[in-house]
Amino acid sequence: MPVTTIADHEVHVDGEGFLTEYDEWDPSLAPVLAKAIGIELTDRHMEVIEFLRADYKTQGETATTRRTQAVGGFPIKEQFALFPGKPGKKMAYIAGLPKPKGCV
Repeated sequence: MPVTTIADHEVHVDGEGFLTEYDEWDPSLAPVLAKAIGIELTDRHMEVIEFLRADYKTQGETATTRRTQAVGGFPIKEQFALFPGKPGKKMAYIAGLPKPKGCV
């Protein structure tokens, strides 16, 4: 996997720029990653990101938008408002996680 530098952190990424090593993510990366895709983070964004990271640690895969709603309590409509376009992909990118299964 290629290595790149984001906010003074060397991280491993895949061909689409998603981090590939869970432990290389740091909360200071979130605003930089978000800005790269046109999102300005709020506390609510970070609540979603924190849920995704905690869920990934226990499940071993990135939560889908449906799981983020059902388990995390973040309505799909709100996910689209916070992460317009492709919320699953954008949430995973900012959280330093792989794309959810089924995400194009």
